[in-house]
Amino acid sequence: MGRLRRSRTHHSIRDTYRKYRTRNYARDLDQIHEDVKPENAGKLKNQPVDPDKPGLGQHYCIECARHFITEDALTKHIQTKVHKKRVKLLKEEPYTQAEADAAAGIGKADNGKRGGRSVAGDVNMDDAQ
Repeated sequence: MGRLRRSRTHHSIRDTYRKYRTRNYARDLDQIHEDVKPENAGKLKNQPVDPDKPGLGQHYCIECARHFITEDALTKHIQTKVHKKRVKLLKEEPYTQAEADAAAGIGKADNGKRGGRSVAGDVNMDDAQ
């Protein structure tokens, strides 16, 4: 009689993949692009003390949208490749909805000039003879 193979854990279970995917979800670049603006960045840097967040919410990296426990951990994070890559990606402007519509071929409808019919283009029957 041969050896019995040990059954593998997580074989073909999709729920574990979905659980970790949503747990590790990071904010999208267009959401962070709004945070980087000066009026929003000041609010995020000077957040009130919150005991539910790491480091009481006082050490926050705006570009990566992450809280850190200490100021030292934040300065080490700023030197990493992950942070530098995120800063590089944030330098380019995000696409607007108008650009997306234009790329898809959905543009504004061209209905002519505003204001209805023009009187100058009308032809009178007396002038035609």
